[in-house]
Amino acid sequence: METTSILARDLAALGRVTEGTSCESVLRGITEAVAHGVPGCAGGTAELWMEERVLLAASHSELIALTDRERDLREGPSREALSSGRQVAVPDVMRDPRWPRYAATAVRHGVRSVLVLPIEVDHAVVIVGLYGVRPGVFTDGESLMGLLRGQITVALANIWEFDDVLTGAAQMQEALAGRSVIDQAKGIIMSKSGCSAEAAFEELRRVSQHHQVKVADLARLLVTEHQQKHGGAKP
Repeated sequence: METTSILARDLAALGRVTEGTSCESVLRGITEAVAHGVPGCAGGTAELWMEERVLLAASHSELIALTDRERDLREGPSREALSSGRQVAVPDVMRDPRWPRYAATAVRHGVRSVLVLPIEVDHAVVIVGLYGVRPGVFTDGESLMGLLRGQITVALANIWEFDDVLTGAAQMQEALAGRSVIDQAKGIIMSKSGCSAEAAFEELRRVSQHHQVKVADLARLLVTEHQQKHGGAKP
């Protein structure tokens, strides 16, 4: 089984992260890439296992049903690949004696051959399933697994790094907003008591500790009350 240039191109595109990119979109991209780019592959699934949580994507709804059935049975090629960390090939589900209940479901959904590849990525595992409607279509999983491992590792690492950047930016924005409202609250206290900025902040901190609320939350409440009393005017 030779991987095609289309597969390599589609997998490489998964590493380009934009604002709308997510783990779910990468998983969907994997399933579509293998379905279109691997000879004999009629559909694909991708499961991201991370800290006992799992995300599932599939190129076809029938494969979601098959994967859900496999999870319910707690047996099948994907479960075997997850537990062993090794690729699992089923040349013909009708002739494989290992999981008869899974095989019956697979045949009902038109699946005759299966190749499952476990890809370890940092603190997670991606289980990629390839499904054929004819027996014996998957013959060389090693080269495919090497290509998938490289591209999936890059794609997920880029997403997690992008998420960290967004989280950091959101936290910084929140901190700046909190600092602004604290300065406004300090101004209110200073105008009422004639104290210094340092003394106004100490008063905010004292009251926040007494009521067990954050300084920023207390400052926001004080500013809101001031604006309500003065017709929305800023302090």
